[in-house]
Amino acid sequence: DILVDGKLCDCDIVVNCKVGDPIPLEVKLTNWSKHSVGPFALTVTPYQDYQNGVHNYELQDAITFVGSNTFYIDSVKPTKDSVYFGALLFLYTGDFYLNIKFHEDNCSRELPLSWFCLPSVHIRAMEPV
Repeated sequence: DILVDGKLCDCDIVVNCKVGDPIPLEVKLTNWSKHSVGPFALTVTPYQDYQNGVHNYELQDAITFVGSNTFYIDSVKPTKDSVYFGALLFLYTGDFYLNIKFHEDNCSRELPLSWFCLPSVHIRAMEPV
C-alpha cells in the first residue's frame, strides 16, 4: 500500500496537496511469501508525464524529499508488514507522479511479484489558498 498525505493511493485517485507544505509519504510492504526477503532498497522517483510518451525526471527544482528518496530494508519476514516513511515538498504547482523501484542486493533473493505492481501515484500540487 502507498499512502500520500494519509490517503491510500489507487490507480484512479489523485491526491491534492499544497505547494510549500511537506506531504507525508508512507509505503507499506507485506510479505505473503514463505521466506524472508531482503536486503533491498526502495527508491521513489518523481516525474511529470507530458501525455505524449515523454516523462520528465529532471524535477530537482520542483520537488524535494524531506530526508532521502531511498529506503534501505534489511529484511521483511514471512506474513509480516514493513512500513517506511518519508515526505515530499512540492515547490511548484503541477501534476506529478511517483515511480517506485526496488533494488536487490543479492540476485538469489526474489521479491514478491505483487511488490512490482504497486499502484500509480498521481499527486496534484496546488497553490495554497
